[in-house]
Amino acid sequence: MKKRVLSVVLSSVMAIGLLTGCGQGGGTTDAPADTVEETTGTAALANTEKVDSAIENATAVEDSSGYVYTGEAPITEEGGSIKILAQTSNYSNVDITKAPIVLKVFEEAGVEPDWALIDYNSYEDAATPLISSGETDADIIKIPDMDPNQVYIKSGLFVPLDEFFDYMPNYTKWLSENPIEKAELTAEDGHIYYVPGTNVADDYQPCLMYNQVWLDKAGIKAPETLDDFVEMLKYFRDNDMNGNGDASDEIPMSIMADFLPYMFGPAFGLDLVSGFQADDSGKVTYAYADSENYKKYLEFLHGLYDEGLLEVEFTSLDRDKVIERISNDLTGVAYDFSWAMSMMYSNVLPYYDGTAATAFVGVAPLSGDSKGFYVGRNSLGGMFGVSTKSSQIELAVKFLDYAMSEHCQELYQWGIEGESYVVNADGTKSYTEQGLDNDWLQQFGINPAFVMPAFQSVEATDILVADWHAEINRQLRQYIKHPWPEIYATSEESDSVNLYMPDIQTKVDESATGFITGTMDLETEFDQYISDLQSMNLDEVIDVRQTQYNRYLKALAQ
Repeated sequence: MKKRVLSVVLSSVMAIGLLTGCGQGGGTTDAPADTVEETTGTAALANTEKVDSAIENATAVEDSSGYVYTGEAPITEEGGSIKILAQTSNYSNVDITKAPIVLKVFEEAGVEPDWALIDYNSYEDAATPLISSGETDADIIKIPDMDPNQVYIKSGLFVPLDEFFDYMPNYTKWLSENPIEKAELTAEDGHIYYVPGTNVADDYQPCLMYNQVWLDKAGIKAPETLDDFVEMLKYFRDNDMNGNGDASDEIPMSIMADFLPYMFGPAFGLDLVSGFQADDSGKVTYAYADSENYKKYLEFLHGLYDEGLLEVEFTSLDRDKVIERISNDLTGVAYDFSWAMSMMYSNVLPYYDGTAATAFVGVAPLSGDSKGFYVGRNSLGGMFGVSTKSSQIELAVKFLDYAMSEHCQELYQWGIEGESYVVNADGTKSYTEQGLDNDWLQQFGINPAFVMPAFQSVEATDILVADWHAEINRQLRQYIKHPWPEIYATSEESDSVNLYMPDIQTKVDESATGFITGTMDLETEFDQYISDLQSMNLDEVIDVRQTQYNRYLKALAQ
């Protein structure tokens, strides 16, 4: 059985963040909105074509000394230093400025680091006004968010990187291989301003998990449909599944309220995780306003609640309570990020022996009127840009390009051969004994996403989890559906969304709880719920999302 360690993957994978276009958008215009949209759309399309041309025709160029950077180290023969504004590690005992992996990147690049690091927990609050004011002299800046409303871009704070693609062979190669991410990174004006880190998007995503011992004891296979699922829950409820002589202490399923939309929405054809969704023709709708399918979803959950299969206090259930129940063998069903499967749930079962037969195992999604699916994550992570105030833009651009190269990504994911990992006879990699010590590995600088554009690694995660867990992850990939994409918002779009969505979201959340618990009647009050959403200007928000999605599709097609 593998040693179970928690890595930075946990903090990244367990965080759920959807880009909603909220926040303050800057800039005004006297032109009519439709004129602005037509003008900016034309300009954006022209610039997007220029970006594609820049990617296709990028060629290495020499610096002032005649040295040509080709994507490999060093980035210059003249030396120098790069000032980086970024975060400290989220581990209090890690000094990222002394981490061997990070220092190796700078050593190979041939430049010295000049750090301007802000505490991880206060980065957004402290860095936002600093960046917005233009008072930082950093060459490279980690932006505190995804700049969804293009506030920094429109303020002219960051260099349009596509104008320097001749210095960015690694980045242009990555963009050409990742068209979805390229489209998401393309701003309203058609330029690309940031180099991202990435999250695992199709792997280790939230999924349904069953106690395999309970399934075997009941003599059933993992249910595939909602009807079979309900029958299984009733069996778990009414029988002594844990064998303690008490048939009344079993809790059929332990699902945190936030995961109910993940778990059951797809069976009704709804992406309730993203909220907004587009059909095959590109038409955007709001899943929580689907008068037919969302009502069926609520009816189903209300039925579970009435049967005692969804607990009365489901809104207050948290992960610690779920883990406590599993450790006492009291529950048979859970839903969480896949990471929890072997690293947080199975390993606390009293009889877990390291095999899937004694574990909480991930299974295929449930199907109802629609075939089930799992909602994945947007892959874009922390964003890094080059300041327009930098006195050495070309050097900064080259360093950012080198820092996201495949060679550096291997460093971020595995570290240094012989110290944190070894290469096996079959060519695969394994962490050393030191590498399996999470504290040591963090101090070594593994996945330094706080200061570098680091890509999460499925292969490295596979090493950390149980073998059976990694195999289940591979099986579940086929069910992953892409979420609503990251899309930059114009000032006008963000103003509309910020004005209306908070009240809409509050209405949705409060009504969902009411309908599920029965304090609101689905037969007499659901139509009024839909009318209330429309009166709260939902149609205007959908129009905004439609415009954004059309813009995204245009960028994706380039």
